[in-house]
Amino acid sequence: MPNIKSAKKRVKVIEKKTLINVQHKTALKTAIKKFEAAVKEGNAEQAKVLYNDAVKKLDQSANRGIIHKNKAARKKSQLSLMLAKLA
Repeated sequence: MPNIKSAKKRVKVIEKKTLINVQHKTALKTAIKKFEAAVKEGNAEQAKVLYNDAVKKLDQSANRGIIHKNKAARKKSQLSLMLAKLA
């Protein structure tokens, strides 16, 4: 444990930020899973809506630094291919 006051504060701040990052990452994974489930069912209309939501969450996560921008681009490409095969 840190002894210096500023180091103690940094520990608290990092814990809060880590919690927020975990929440964003969980929401992102949930959005992707919902889209993949809609594609698996063959529901094109619902998949299109969920695709837009998943892409938005990917972009937000990349901008916040939760995931790497190349990972976001790769995942968006994979999702768009799944959507194109469905349609």
